[in-house]
Amino acid sequence: MADLSSNFVGIKSPNPFWLASAPPTDKEYNVRRAFEAGWGGVVWKTLGLDPHIVNVNGPRYGVVYGADRRVLGINNIELITDRPLQTNLDEITAVKRDYPDRAVVVSLMVPCEEPCWNEILPKVEATGADGIELNFGCPHGMSERGMGAAVGQVPEYIEMVARWCKAATQMPVIVKLTPNITDIRYPARAAKAGGADAVSLINTVSSITSVNLDTMSPEPSIDGKGSHGGYCGAAVKPIALNMVAEIARDAETAGLPISGIGGVTTWRDAAEFLALGAGNVQVCTAAMVYGFEIVKELKVGLSDWMDSAGYDSVAAVTGRAVPNVTDWQYLNLNYIAKAKINQDACIKCGRCYAACEDTSHQAISMGEGRVFEVIDEECVACNLCVDVCPVEDCITMEQMAPGTVDPRTGKVVEEEYANWTTHPNNPAAQAAE
Repeated sequence: MADLSSNFVGIKSPNPFWLASAPPTDKEYNVRRAFEAGWGGVVWKTLGLDPHIVNVNGPRYGVVYGADRRVLGINNIELITDRPLQTNLDEITAVKRDYPDRAVVVSLMVPCEEPCWNEILPKVEATGADGIELNFGCPHGMSERGMGAAVGQVPEYIEMVARWCKAATQMPVIVKLTPNITDIRYPARAAKAGGADAVSLINTVSSITSVNLDTMSPEPSIDGKGSHGGYCGAAVKPIALNMVAEIARDAETAGLPISGIGGVTTWRDAAEFLALGAGNVQVCTAAMVYGFEIVKELKVGLSDWMDSAGYDSVAAVTGRAVPNVTDWQYLNLNYIAKAKINQDACIKCGRCYAACEDTSHQAISMGEGRVFEVIDEECVACNLCVDVCPVEDCITMEQMAPGTVDPRTGKVVEEEYANWTTHPNNPAAQAAE
């Protein structure tokens, strides 16, 4: 069987599935239950310096549902831990003592002043924790106090605080990055310049999920008022995957370990993060929706896939897709495909026809008996018909063989797909000349 054990910046765990810093890791009781369920590690919910935080005593979450009421994303307005610092430290010590084989990383957020970091770091190190995660991502509440995303949006601050922490502790330092920024590469570069051992991303996306049209206040609503919060869950996964890939393929952050966060719900999600450069993954929303036992499905699914694909370790998967992530200008414009409809699988719903006829290229005809067929002369292989079809694999995109004529353009499909990088029609090649 595939080896799921993980060694992330020297932090060992029996599998790459960690619980992210969030309500599921707020206290010893939760973390013990998580470890008994089989999680490989946790990032303890963010600690700060006393006096401790006061959270709202009302709704803290807003939800976006799919059509079947499946939770697509959760918006939260919860702050960092509101439990006393010493209580958390004592519980971390006890948990690490009793589960020495599990990863226990502690998330931290204190004012952007070196004495504050110098005060809290020795206390955390004394617990026996395996590492720290600097929370530079939280977009609400704490950012208004000059912490969280307020630091994560300024690369110079990231580098400065990372340098302070590396000088003050022997523990590995992981910098958690905010997605609420234009180009994720700059904060990642700053973390590396400051000596950080790794980055983790993404933190939550600043958002308002809905408005109560009776009270005219954003949800979650507290006494008739609402605030922006942090959005997480399956809905943010595409944002997270892109940002992980951007860091993994950036020449200036090459080799910087990445802990992938953002919408991991299934083993496939985890495998995708690993393939794009993550060394492990952190999970929050899925655990909150389905409970800690979901880790069993994650482990079995990832292990079975790795066996079938021939990967014997997590490290063997990490980064395998990165070489295939490129800028648009390097995409092969000689590649031609056409949509094909499997008439035996078609249920004649007409969604492909409606989508293509109204919003795309009028490349699907509807014949007698509601038989839908692709008009090759008009098809540009945009994939919309595949995306809207409710029957999996009923519509597929099939590559045209080299030497055949594209009925839409009348041009011969070229043989040399592999040479697109240097092809004279490639704008990047033209610019190089």
